Parts: sequence; structure tokens; C-alpha cells
Amino acid sequence: MRKKIILITGANGEIGHGLINALHAIGIDNILALDLHPISQSIENKILEGVIGNILDKNLLEQINSEYEVSTIYHLAALLSTRAEFSPQMAHEVNVTGTLNLLSLAVDQAKSQGAMVKFFFPSSIAVYGMGQNKDVAGAISESECCHPQTIYGCNKLYCENLGIYHANYYHRLADDFKPGHIDFRSIRFPGIISAVTAPTGGTSDFLPEMIHAAAQGEHYDCFVRNDTRMPFMVMPDAIQAILNLMDVDKSKLSQHIYNIAAFNPSVGEFAEKVKGYFSHAKIGNSINVKRQGIVDSWPANVDDSAARSDWNWSPDFDLNSAFEDYLIPQITKRYEK
Repeated sequence: MRKKIILITGANGEIGHGLINALHAIGIDNILALDLHPISQSIENKILEGVIGNILDKNLLEQINSEYEVSTIYHLAALLSTRAEFSPQMAHEVNVTGTLNLLSLAVDQAKSQGAMVKFFFPSSIAVYGMGQNKDVAGAISESECCHPQTIYGCNKLYCENLGIYHANYYHRLADDFKPGHIDFRSIRFPGIISAVTAPTGGTSDFLPEMIHAAAQGEHYDCFVRNDTRMPFMVMPDAIQAILNLMDVDKSKLSQHIYNIAAFNPSVGEFAEKVKGYFSHAKIGNSINVKRQGIVDSWPANVDDSAARSDWNWSPDFDLNSAFEDYLIPQITKRYEK
């Protein structure tokens, strides 16, 4: 008898930690956590089992397929944006081939169980390419401006379509084809700011880097201009959005891919908020032309009306409450020693 589990790849990442903690809080701990490195001690007591391995290892995935009955896959493992630009071929292998491997696992599981397998894929604002009209374009919907200018954005957009294909069209010529073997759901995340996890140098990490540096009394030179604007949210809202989307009945969903966002301050506006709490913060600018160009290709705001309509998305934190009720208390606690 195979063990019934939820599979989470990239479990040691920022979203992985938050998701495992959130699932544990609502009594879900039959989690198989997969990561390249040993599972963090902070979450190892909240899962059924940890597996050290690579999503490109088909033998490992076949072993998981044979030993476990997987009801849901949260596929969080990825090569992130900045590093991907330096290694586009590796990015394609990890982000595309790895996702295809997980989708194949989901198909095998759905067939063997004779049941639907849910599949969550975190997409990104990086799928957009705005050209020269960013400042006047307004809030961008899921179907607009999908012309990514990074390999990471290309990977994410292609994987969205791979998921839709597997959910709606895969095996349509086969005699046993049943549309909907996979229930594929995806969120295009904006920049995410976490108070409890240090930023890792991603292209959208300029705001997290700024506030973490200020909390430690360190000087910070932002790598984009003060007038740069794009959507952000805090980590608790990102995690809650995943839970809410995955919990809603499939019949209420009008699409597979959803935008969400919470606030979109300029760099200068965010810096003023930071200085309001850390009066000695030293914040300057040292523009990285390449990274500036990437951020400039992303929308200043996104239209998340579909998520609000289909599954009642609404962030708990606006910019002010994000600082007052989450960022400042948690970051101060993190660095108080």
C-alpha cells in the first residue's frame, strides 16, 4: 500500500518554508519534502519525510511514483531570475525539463489512482515584457504583454502553457484520454518581501534587501532608480494566496493562471517608509543597467480582478500594515541579537 502524501519540491526555499508552516498549522503534515539539500531543521518536524534529490533525476521521481500516492504537487523548485540569466541552458533544464518531469509524475499518479491530481506552479511577473509603455499602460491582465525579456520569464511562460496542455489536451488521441487528469493552477507572483528570510539576490529583491540592510544598520545602495515601480506583496499574503487558490472548487475557476498583487510603491517611496522606522538608515543608489532593464520590462501594476472574482483573493496587508504589523515587528525580532 502506497503512502498518501503531498509532494513539495524546493522545500527549503522561502515559499517552501512558509507553505510547510502554513499547512502544518491547519493539520496537514503528510508532506514529502524534496530539495537539493537536507531539509531545514526548522521544518523537519512538520513533514512526513524529507528527500535529498534533484527534480531532473527521473529515477528518483520513479521511486517516488512507486512508493507514494500523491494527491497534490506544489512544484516550487526553480533556478531564479538573476542566476538564470548567467546560465540560460541550465535554467531551461531546471525550470522547464524539471517541471515537465513533475507534470509527467502527476499524469502517472492520476492514471494509477483514477483520480484528479492537483498541481500548483508558482509563476512570475517576469512573464511580461512591457516595451516603452510601462508607465502609461495601467494594470496588466494575464493575457496582455506576455513577451518576457529574460530566460526566467520565458521558462515560466512556457511552463504555464505546459501545465494547461497537460490539464486540457495531453493524451487526447489516446483511447483512455480523460480531460482533467491534472488540475493545474498557477499564480503569477509579484515581488515578495519576507521579514523572516533573508533575500537571495533575485532581480526583484531590491526592496527586501533595503529593509533587511536598514534593520542591521548597514548601508544599502539600491541597484535600480528611485522612480522604479512594480507590484509587491509580503510573504504571509503569498502563502495564503496559494492555500486559497488550491482550496477552491475547480468549478469556480475560469482560468488556470492568475495575477495577484498588494501594493506597488516606487523605490523612493519605500525608502522613505524604511527611514521612518530606521532613522539612521543609509540608502543610496548604484544602478545596475542590466537589472534595471529587466525590472523596467515588468508592469508597474497588474490586474488581479480574475483572482478576486474566482476565489475571493484579497491581500491582508497593504503597504502601511505590511510595515506596521509584519515587516517591522518580525525584522526587528530577527536582528535584535
